[in-house]
Amino acid sequence: MTEQGYATMLEDVKFMKSVERPRIIKAIEEARAHGDLSENAEYHAAKEAQGWNETKVQELEDRLSRAEVIDPTKLSGDTVMFGAKLTLIDEDNDAEVKYQIVGDFEADVKQGRISISSPIARALIGKKKGDSIEVNTPGGGKSYEIVKVQWK
Repeated sequence: MTEQGYATMLEDVKFMKSVERPRIIKAIEEARAHGDLSENAEYHAAKEAQGWNETKVQELEDRLSRAEVIDPTKLSGDTVMFGAKLTLIDEDNDAEVKYQIVGDFEADVKQGRISISSPIARALIGKKKGDSIEVNTPGGGKSYEIVKVQWK
């Protein structure tokens, strides 16, 4: 993953531990004060939220512990690989699109970050400026020409 993705994931864990966990504990305490727990919907909802939050924290901490952080700005060359910022021309309509290939967790197509495991990224890996690719996407077949490979 990129340094930005790692930092975002770390912030998510911090938020869940320092904000969500205390909020949920307070909700459980308030629900307990209402009496009989067997029919207390607020209590059961708060316990479910607590379970979800703790599971998510463990999952993110596991990912962080196994993460390989790559700084794309220290990479160079004209071959497409993880971290590359690409400018492509859609050969069907001559529209220019820009993508950066990132880890699965940090992918956000609306912001131009595509997952390394996406069909487009898999087709682009190993290609160079000037190469054309054809890829089957969920929206149908697409053809792109690589016009720029950047690492900044």
